[in-house]
Amino acid sequence: MPTLTFHADRSASGTLRFPAHPIDGQAGTSFKHQHLPSILADSDRDGGFFEVHAENYMGAGGPPHAALTRIREDYPVSLHGVCMSIGGPQPLDRAHLGRFAGLVERYEPALVSEHLAWSTHNTTYYNDLLPLPYTEATLRRVAEHIDEVQEAIRRPLLLENPSTYVLFKESTMSETAFIREIVRRTGCGLLLDINNVFVSATNQDFSALEYLSDYPLQHVGEIHLAGHAEQEDDEGDRLLIDSHDGPVADAVWKLFEIAVGRCGPIPTLIEWDSAIPEWPVLKSEAKAAQSILDRHAVLRRERVHANA
Repeated sequence: MPTLTFHADRSASGTLRFPAHPIDGQAGTSFKHQHLPSILADSDRDGGFFEVHAENYMGAGGPPHAALTRIREDYPVSLHGVCMSIGGPQPLDRAHLGRFAGLVERYEPALVSEHLAWSTHNTTYYNDLLPLPYTEATLRRVAEHIDEVQEAIRRPLLLENPSTYVLFKESTMSETAFIREIVRRTGCGLLLDINNVFVSATNQDFSALEYLSDYPLQHVGEIHLAGHAEQEDDEGDRLLIDSHDGPVADAVWKLFEIAVGRCGPIPTLIEWDSAIPEWPVLKSEAKAAQSILDRHAVLRRERVHANA
């Protein structure tokens, strides 16, 4: 995936544009407005980035934009869409896509991402990111939608792997094969959600390690980590829910370590979207991710020097 660099300059209207903020090898967190005073007062924060859900900023102004504009003065941001319904059977909502592209233009995020999922049907909007049948027909539709988004935002989109609770009998290929072909057809990048891998592997009874081995890690531009909840299904079997309401589980940290060892220190985001803790708790999760990224960055440099 090409490296995108933005420069501090003035637009034709004379407005100062945001400076470039490289985030290679950095850990970040979800941005929550209630944390803004603590973030601004935090003298022990060096580097990192914040991620926001695009749909929370679809209005033209108000407190959400005021808070994000303030945080963007000092930190890079990544823009994460949750309602584009890229896998849906109907055309993309042009008004929604226009607002999404407007946010990209306004905040110049370091990364832009969306989900391999669908969430709308006709005039019905769901609160869930629903899975897809992995077929040639679905592949063509998703590729067309990604092409449309990338043309609108004028940059590569990162596509996130889903957390799944059901499978489709009509699927004719694996999820990893489907994702590899999407990348080949569209040139998009990937957002590897490690927690989603673990949740899906547990729910569908497959090996998370084999999934990572078959995943096109060379195209990953961002990693997500999050907490999950554990329940039982109607048969009494273990069921994991991608809840984003707690710390990252030990098993997910281990998978993250393996993934970073294979693909290098990729920008990594701690997602925490409900039962939100105080800022120091969220920051400590990001610090744990940063320590893993830093260790692998050192190991990678040592290997390069040894082979020089």
